[in-house]
Amino acid sequence: MARSPEAAKRAAGDGETDAMTRGGVGEGPEAEAAPGESSADKTPRTERGKRTLRKLLDAAALEFGERGFHEASVSGITQRAAVALGTFYTYFDSKESLFRALVEDMGALTRRWIAERVAHAPDRLTAERLGLEAFIEFVRAHRNLYRIVMEAQFVAEDAYRRYYQVFADGYINNLESAKKRGEIREGDVEVRAWALIGVSVFIGQRYAVWGDDRPAAEVAAEAADFIARGLKP
Repeated sequence: MARSPEAAKRAAGDGETDAMTRGGVGEGPEAEAAPGESSADKTPRTERGKRTLRKLLDAAALEFGERGFHEASVSGITQRAAVALGTFYTYFDSKESLFRALVEDMGALTRRWIAERVAHAPDRLTAERLGLEAFIEFVRAHRNLYRIVMEAQFVAEDAYRRYYQVFADGYINNLESAKKRGEIREGDVEVRAWALIGVSVFIGQRYAVWGDDRPAAEVAAEAADFIARGLKP
């Protein structure tokens, strides 16, 4: 009997077969979306579905972070998540669609982590220091973040750009508000936003990914002093 296009796609994906979709362990597929729907239409509608999606994203962060996009496999992700291979296709159309979702998810997790830690900052400059400290701590706890985001520029450039653009948009709004309150001086907030993102990216790479030999608060304080004072004597 000829297989449907959907079944053929599953059989071909990453070398896994239909037999594996029937023989997986853990949670089985949940009726969250009809077959053939795009990943954009596969948002979980139940708490159980949301938990399964979270497991897949967390497992993907490990798989992609340790093996890279091209060496990672759907079966490796589902094994890490302890779900059946068929469950994967309830939520995603392909390895690439999961990778894109993971980049977006990691951006959201990072922003949430930082926002919670700067929520009560009395002014913008204090928020910069607390935000840098929080970012360093986040990267130390999620060391796969950099590999995944950096690889995205070659695997899914639009997702890579969107990852940073969302950060920039939030930064621009915050800087504009701070300028109106008189907390920072006049200037081009867009250029400043991207400059500050650049500081965070390389501070995080040096003091979280390449080594954690200095306290996050100490590094953040030094970087925040540079942001506030520049290089003037």
